[in-house]
Amino acid sequence: MTSNNHAGGARHTVGVDVGTGSARAGIFDSAGRMVASAKHDITVFHESGAIVEQSSTQIWNAVCQAVKEALAQAAISPEQIAGIGFDATCSLVVLGEGGRPLPVGPSEVAERDIIVWMDHRAVEQAERINATGHDVLRFVGGKISPEMETPKLLWLLENRPEVFAAAWQFFDLTDFLTWRATDDLSRSTCTVTCKWTYLAHEQRWDESYFRTVGLGVLADEGFARIGRTMVEPGTPLGSGLTPEAAAQLGLRAGTAVATGVIDAHAGGIGTVGAQGQPEACLAYVFGTSSCTMTTTRDPVFVPGVWGPYYAAMVPGTWLNEGGQSVAGAAIERLLTMHPLAAEAASRAASEGQSLPTMLAGLAVQAAQSESGAVRLAHDAGLHVVPEFLGNRAPFADPHARAVIAGLGMETDMESLVALYVAGIGSIGYGLRQIIEVQAQAGAPIEQVVISGGAGRLDLVRQLLADATGKPVLATHAEEPVLLGAAMLGAVAGGLYENAREAMAAMSQISKVYVPATGEIAALHEARYRAFTQLQDVARAIR
Repeated sequence: MTSNNHAGGARHTVGVDVGTGSARAGIFDSAGRMVASAKHDITVFHESGAIVEQSSTQIWNAVCQAVKEALAQAAISPEQIAGIGFDATCSLVVLGEGGRPLPVGPSEVAERDIIVWMDHRAVEQAERINATGHDVLRFVGGKISPEMETPKLLWLLENRPEVFAAAWQFFDLTDFLTWRATDDLSRSTCTVTCKWTYLAHEQRWDESYFRTVGLGVLADEGFARIGRTMVEPGTPLGSGLTPEAAAQLGLRAGTAVATGVIDAHAGGIGTVGAQGQPEACLAYVFGTSSCTMTTTRDPVFVPGVWGPYYAAMVPGTWLNEGGQSVAGAAIERLLTMHPLAAEAASRAASEGQSLPTMLAGLAVQAAQSESGAVRLAHDAGLHVVPEFLGNRAPFADPHARAVIAGLGMETDMESLVALYVAGIGSIGYGLRQIIEVQAQAGAPIEQVVISGGAGRLDLVRQLLADATGKPVLATHAEEPVLLGAAMLGAVAGGLYENAREAMAAMSQISKVYVPATGEIAALHEARYRAFTQLQDVARAIR
């Protein structure tokens, strides 16, 4: 640990996480213990045509409220905060001159200035970009996703040219937050490399890519509207918090602000360094969607897996990023399709728990062990491919859809529990598929480190270990995404020299879930084969 404390004895940092549904703030000490947290919900606007939007003004206000509340709860003075780190979803923020919001969709409401990560309005643009076969696409697994920013920018240019022309800056949401905090227009190598096609290993935008896909106007401007200065996560920005931002957040002006990361990558930072060997671990963030992150010393090209991205998570290393377009959201959707869902949800609520928590408890009770729960799905003949919103990896196929095989006419609790277990297992098989494709390409991993709200239950963690055949490790931190953001704040605030040092010092493993062997392993092997067969059939039918 360094003694370089910018704030005279400040030993705490703030982590801010903006997810799809809420903005959260956590206060952490230098050992990574969370002493307080607060949360504010944010609105998601849905329109037909796969349009999903948010408001940057509302998000910034929610962030400010969450930070103030967390500080009050921790009973910590602003002088005790050494730094603040931000993470957010990889959503596109469009601002006009002076930072005023611009309407990104047909609602014409200016406050709705964010195209959310899960918005799929740009599928056609993504397909046209992929048809070019441009060399840059090698660094996104061969195919760009409509969830990334250049297809969305092309959609804006083609469908809302007046908004595109009036835009002063196009930000990834994380970079919007750090700009709002510091007035610094620097972008994070994490955001622009993972979602905007910036080539961090060469420290440049590829001008020919933008001209080829129809975004030559951005190249003509020297990329002024999407970022000219790129810095690695954890780098201090500007002169720290501006007086205005400090007043809004309830912090001290000049408090160090770290260059941020995408939310999933904050989860990776908050977990994979716990054993000091990030390269041996796959970070698995299991939330609404899931994200897999693998760190390598040298670049590895994996078909259908995003990357390799240089300096996008752990400085000095390459990152491969996969995941599932829906994960926690797939389980929710699966459960709502069952006739007993509403009644079961009411029962769970009356018992003070979520529906998945109640079902997990019932599954373990019925099977008498966590690993044995897979038999409930198998005996019911249920198989699920949970691709309700496409396949992010390893097929990079936005048109893929879910398959459920073996549904009967049952309406009882046992069949609902079996469906839940089948769903969790299917998430595990999708994860195994990504792990195997990466290993074949030269990026093997030894263990999975889990984070994210949908992955908190012991049953879920054990089923994932059994389905993948890899140990699943959980960290002490209940909020590893917030912790990852706070680690960046600790680096910017001088508590640690670099991200690796912060990762090793502020994160510890609390529990290891060892994969089952014998009969249970054989059962998962058979079910994994069924999973891939159903995927193949669904693709062939389409």
